[in-house]
Amino acid sequence: MPNSISEKALAIRVNSLNDIARFAATISTLGQPIYILRFKVNGKYVYGILAVFRDYYKYYGIPLFYYYVTDRGSEHERYLLIRTDETGERVELSKGVRPGWVAIPIITLTEKPEFIDI
Repeated sequence: MPNSISEKALAIRVNSLNDIARFAATISTLGQPIYILRFKVNGKYVYGILAVFRDYYKYYGIPLFYYYVTDRGSEHERYLLIRTDETGERVELSKGVRPGWVAIPIITLTEKPEFIDI
């Protein structure tokens, strides 16, 4: 019988997929490896990033899951692309990468992880 995970990640819902993309791009440009998790819940796509509270008093090390829920999505789209310039911010789901865009890989899970409670 598999071990049960008793501790859950603190789930934080964001306002848009752009928020997830912006957060991931920031982490990526700092040289940290980053990926987006994608899974389905009740027929909707959940896109999210796992992070950890650092240097926050007694909450040091608490896992965080920043996520966005949408009807939009496909298992064929393997990257979340973001580009910012003087005209603003553009975020797209894509099958591949493009020059001049920050490309964040999407990992599609077969089901919601047990330690994420949304």
